[in-house]
Amino acid sequence: MTTVTSYRTPDDLGYYGKFGGAYIPEMLQLNVEQLRKAYLDIMYDPSFVKEFADLLRDYVGRPTPLFEAERLSEQFGTRIFLKREDLCHTGAHKINNTIGQILLAGRLGKKRIIAETGAGQHGVATATVCALKGLECIVYMGEKDIERQAPNVARMKMLGATVIPVTSGSKTLKDATNEAIRDWINHPNDTHYIIGSVVGPHPYPDMVTRFQSVISDEIRTQLREKTGNPNPTHVVACVGGGSNAAGAFYHYLDEPDVKIVAVEAAGLGLDSGFSAATSQLGKAGILHGSKSLVMQTSDGQVMEPHSISAGLDYPGIGPLHATLYESGRALFLSVTDEDAVTAAFQLARLEGIIPALETAHALSALNKMTFEKGDIVVVCLSGRGDKDLAAYMNVMETAK
Repeated sequence: MTTVTSYRTPDDLGYYGKFGGAYIPEMLQLNVEQLRKAYLDIMYDPSFVKEFADLLRDYVGRPTPLFEAERLSEQFGTRIFLKREDLCHTGAHKINNTIGQILLAGRLGKKRIIAETGAGQHGVATATVCALKGLECIVYMGEKDIERQAPNVARMKMLGATVIPVTSGSKTLKDATNEAIRDWINHPNDTHYIIGSVVGPHPYPDMVTRFQSVISDEIRTQLREKTGNPNPTHVVACVGGGSNAAGAFYHYLDEPDVKIVAVEAAGLGLDSGFSAATSQLGKAGILHGSKSLVMQTSDGQVMEPHSISAGLDYPGIGPLHATLYESGRALFLSVTDEDAVTAAFQLARLEGIIPALETAHALSALNKMTFEKGDIVVVCLSGRGDKDLAAYMNVMETAK
């Protein structure tokens, strides 16, 4: 079991315990090293801090509300608060990170932006901020995800982005990430790669976590106002790569009284061969530039994941989350496609909120937990469900 002094900061080489690091081709060494040397100085420069905060407030609409879901709370016999990241401009938490990285890329002199996307929310957020700043934007997206996330593809194109279909492998997020990395290798000088989650080579996991930590920072302030205590008893979030979770957990990582609950996609079931529950099915390996837990075959080949949710359809997790799992700091649960859809309809009909399929996994995990009456549970409502209406409508049609 990994022992970590503080979960909030990796060491100088980017390791959280034994997970992390930078495993990159030689062609990317200069780019990644430039970023590693500069990112903290840039992020904490007063002018950057002000510009980032101003855009989060005036453009994204932060702080997002912390909503007490009273009817949902009655179902579970405790107080449940929803951190409404679905109310951010573009409909998810992803824009917190894309604004931060676009501002950083500008200070590094990069004019061309590339990104990968699964559910499309990161692609939309990247395209949005590139339009705001007048930058070229190329988004790699698996062909399968393009089909199931058509509304987000249309949004990216309307915003001026070039969306490149990826036809290799499972045609999902893993493969889109592979292609984005290949692009970066071929354009190392003028291009910044905006990774959308807490994965990739150091410093990406730490950098993305810091940009997303605004979520837990706001939760602390809002909970203190609503309950008199900044700390909940539980913080719950879905994990694919894990950026919304990293942001929701960040200020509570070193607070042992706060239970951290990470929820992965079990797909058709843990033993079905069609799953994306990396903590349960993975082992230590290298994926997309860092050492983490990775779903692998016996000879070390990356397994194809499955989830109804494009944003959770990934065979790895960020190195921070791998450390949280192995150390026991976080409880990792997994939820099937069917149970996630059921939870989405439950929230829609109890609270009038249609969640993204990713978020629905976190909501469903409440059924696997035991609460005391005085508990205070915060669920990160990472995205809205507009992009998933076709999947929800298919469920309704099938049920007829």
